[in-house]
Amino acid sequence: MSRDIVGTWDVSLSDGVYRIEFEHGSTTGKRVIYINGKEVLRRDWMFKLVGKEMFPVGSTDTKATISIEAITGFSYEYTLEINRKSLQTFLDNRSKISKTWVLKLGGADYRIVLEKDTMDVWCNGQKMETMGEFTENGSETHFAVENHECCIKATRSGRKRNGIVHSLLVDGIRIEEAIE
Repeated sequence: MSRDIVGTWDVSLSDGVYRIEFEHGSTTGKRVIYINGKEVLRRDWMFKLVGKEMFPVGSTDTKATISIEAITGFSYEYTLEINRKSLQTFLDNRSKISKTWVLKLGGADYRIVLEKDTMDVWCNGQKMETMGEFTENGSETHFAVENHECCIKATRSGRKRNGIVHSLLVDGIRIEEAIE
């Protein structure tokens, strides 16, 4: 079965990275949305070829909207908004309020995300049970991945502009932050 994918976007959320694909049949009016290859919304025989499709993404049901706008004749532009923000604005804001680390432990891949505004920690899509404590230099958030001791340290950078620096230590070894 051939798919007419007209838009593809990768969205990083705390609970994972999601690939959103949009199929639009401009002659049939068909609209199909796939998340990570799984069909999540289908509308056949839509007589109005432009408009918006809203749908949830991820385990926290983040609000997503695909807008379809006519450009000229039968040419269309497709844009994705997350939480009512353009995808780029959403991702820029996300990089300010979260930190992500990607690592391998015992041959398995792990993606650990810290939400700085709530101090929630996610690992491979699961919210982790954590224990926080204040230290002389800031704070530490402790949790475990498999049998590995993990700690996210929050310390002052010493520079007003940089604010607080978050570092992940796994079994005492510092892990480099991922660029998403």
